[in-house]
Amino acid sequence: MNTIYFKGTPCHTYGQFPQVGEKAHCFHLVSKDLQDVTCHQYKGRRVILNIFPSLDTPVCAMSVRRFNQEAASIPDVSVLCVSADLPFAAQRFCSAEGINNVTVASAFRSPLFAQKYGVLMVDGPLAGLLARAVIVLDSDLHVIYAQLVNEVTTEPDYDAALSVLK
Repeated sequence: MNTIYFKGTPCHTYGQFPQVGEKAHCFHLVSKDLQDVTCHQYKGRRVILNIFPSLDTPVCAMSVRRFNQEAASIPDVSVLCVSADLPFAAQRFCSAEGINNVTVASAFRSPLFAQKYGVLMVDGPLAGLLARAVIVLDSDLHVIYAQLVNEVTTEPDYDAALSVLK
């Protein structure tokens, strides 16, 4: 359990947030077209897990836009933008924004994702949603960067996350 903040109010997460050097838990998520998104599909590729509460907030939407722009220029990198949003909302967002360099993936069918990755907010105004975090995995799915953002309403450290891939 970690303490994070939402507009200065303490909130807590459930589970253990992954640390650098650890093997990442396998995940099973849902794409915007209702297809499975699993860790097995990314074996041999480096992966950015951009985890956030909802595409319907400005900071979350900005993180998807930013990783869509930045990661496109880095070879052998896949970006998964993970939230509890329904796939239909993710598809609508990507279509409206012209997002095509990232994969939006919903955890709505996989409550274990939030628990295994230590990002399930269990109290506060956003209880039940995912905390803001960025986890970068190497081609063997080991964690090479991990940031659980302290204040949910702030953006992650894009430069630090991307620097481990360059």
